[in-house]
Amino acid sequence: MIVVVLTAVFGAFITSLVATRCVRAWAVRREFVDTPAGHKKHAEVVALGGGIAIVITICAPLLVGTVICQQLGASPLPDWLPDFVIAHQDGIASKLPTVIAIVICAMVLHTIGLIDDRKAMGPWPKFAVQFAVAGFIAGPMGIRAVEALPAPLSIGVTVLWIVLITNAFNFLDNMDGLSAGVAAIAAMIFAIAATTAGQVFVPVMAWVMVGALLGFLYFNFSPASIFMGDAGSLPLGFLMSVLTILTTFYDADQGSQPFGVLVPIVVLAVPLYDVISVVVHRIRLGQNPLQGDRRHFSHRLVRKGMTQRGAVLTIYLATAATGIPAIVLPHVNWVMAVLLLAQCLCVVLLVAILEHAQSANQSS
Repeated sequence: MIVVVLTAVFGAFITSLVATRCVRAWAVRREFVDTPAGHKKHAEVVALGGGIAIVITICAPLLVGTVICQQLGASPLPDWLPDFVIAHQDGIASKLPTVIAIVICAMVLHTIGLIDDRKAMGPWPKFAVQFAVAGFIAGPMGIRAVEALPAPLSIGVTVLWIVLITNAFNFLDNMDGLSAGVAAIAAMIFAIAATTAGQVFVPVMAWVMVGALLGFLYFNFSPASIFMGDAGSLPLGFLMSVLTILTTFYDADQGSQPFGVLVPIVVLAVPLYDVISVVVHRIRLGQNPLQGDRRHFSHRLVRKGMTQRGAVLTIYLATAATGIPAIVLPHVNWVMAVLLLAQCLCVVLLVAILEHAQSANQSS
């Protein structure tokens, strides 16, 4: 397994480095750039199109690798294949319809994001596409969360979850390196959680995402020379939501506990806090909750006196603080589970209380 993990991470990392560099050069030549205006306060014109590199680096290896595993099943397996691949070849090959559906949906969101990056189309067309994609995944494809619920309810929960997480990472893409870094941390945690649950395909998918995001982050961390744009944040959020659904967090046959179903909420507590707090704040001010502004968690940290890098690193730390304990959540008794959930809640509440106290002091 370690050879597969290293291949997935470093292969995706190198591919992402090369792809991002090439896309950046192409974007500058084609003047596909983000110009500072409105709520965007970066100092210089920055290349767009980073989402192209991210989506290609994640989707292509998943699709090609699964197709190869399926083709290998039609003939005797070569001796040079690692034992791990030989043992799980049939299982990986069986995921081909799922992979094709995921890639198609990611490409649809990527395309709508590219169009929006070129010329803003407003939030509602993007929302319509997100609901359509989520409905396809949860309905015909049968990729659903909380499958113990009746099918209609499970589909509804899945659609809402996919749209919520898609927008959480889209909202989080408001500062250099933020969305990509948080996604890399979360994907790493999900990879470990899926491995402990005995899964194969999901950890490989997660590690490919980690490598792809780290390669992009090399160019995207402050000061960024390329942005992912909606062409990256929308499919990234979608892929992250699907990853949480595909990961087995509760399996009574393997001795895991029902608390495991809360792992995605714990790991993604910080992105969820950001999107919920921003939307609530906009609604309280009587503004469009989907209209971009500078009221995100990261912006609020900068207004408290942090540098952009400091704010981003602080959010990385908060994500790790809530997410890492979630790895053991499916494997502990109810007392430990309550304590871990309480720890996550305390981290989020501490952030909220400090923000409120700082705001009150500044306004007095």
